[in-house]
Amino acid sequence: MRILGAGIVGLACADELVGRGHDVVVVDPAPGSGASFAAAGMLCPGGEAWHGEDDLLALCLEGVALWPEYAGRLGVPLTRTGTLLVGRDHGDLQLVERQAELLAGAGVAIQPLTRRELLAAEPGLDPRAAGGAVLPHDQAVDPRAVVAALLARLGERVVSPGSPAAVPAEVEVLATGARLPAPYDALVRGVRGEILRVATDDPPAHVVRGWARGEPVYVVPRPGTREVVIGATSEEHDEPPVATVGGVRRLLLAAVDLVPALDRAELVEVTARDRPGTPDNLPLVGPSGDDGVLLAAGHHRHGVLLAPLTAVRLADHLESGAVDARLDPRRFSPSPPTTEGSTR
Repeated sequence: MRILGAGIVGLACADELVGRGHDVVVVDPAPGSGASFAAAGMLCPGGEAWHGEDDLLALCLEGVALWPEYAGRLGVPLTRTGTLLVGRDHGDLQLVERQAELLAGAGVAIQPLTRRELLAAEPGLDPRAAGGAVLPHDQAVDPRAVVAALLARLGERVVSPGSPAAVPAEVEVLATGARLPAPYDALVRGVRGEILRVATDDPPAHVVRGWARGEPVYVVPRPGTREVVIGATSEEHDEPPVATVGGVRRLLLAAVDLVPALDRAELVEVTARDRPGTPDNLPLVGPSGDDGVLLAAGHHRHGVLLAPLTAVRLADHLESGAVDARLDPRRFSPSPPTTEGSTR
């Protein structure tokens, strides 16, 4: 079996399949250099939830439940301090309250916080913040550490396109992120995200997500290090992803508005990558409709969170034919598949 793409999704699929006894080779000219390299690693189903995306929220809740065991298996640390949702002014606080209402209705644990309670939880926030909420069960992980662990586990199974081991196989899995090969290229589109890494001796204790004068931003500390990840812009485009002055400026201003101490941080890295979006924002995991070709792509903002679940779903399909109807890539074909043999 050959997997094209050695980002976190492709590597997770390979590791799962190898663990089940399959012979796998992963082909990529630059393993781990795509969206996985840029990702902040928030395992935060609620922070990304949106109206009308009930299936996606349900998937993300399934996916995040796998992470404690998965991180332990890989030997990578998992941060479990929760996420603070913060509104910088009263208009921003309305966005927090709208998110809280959505999540409470979906049964996701969320607790509103007054300004006093918010500052008690995270003293480094701007004292003028209007208020917020806490998602106590959220987690975070360093995607670069996950990729490194998976590469170490797979070893010589990960090869470059010119390797003798990179020959076509009876079963091919396309996990090439925002750029799928034809004829599947129309199923995904690139959504550019710019993300920053800074170094500081005064990082926040929690993941902070919020709005500052209407601008969305997140701040993700890496415990035990000076690194803090700030992200991320989102822009539909047709060009190669590049970081822009405007995007970087918006992120820095919003981040400092929420966490003023970041004004003294050292700017270490500016990265831009494409997220792989799909028409309905749900991933593509399973049969392409062509014999011997499977997809593991289109994860948009959820590649890290959904990587373990994607690997399980893909391996289950190979072994039993089961397909999660929410993820079936054939749902966009002129004749969508029947529900026979599908799972939820």
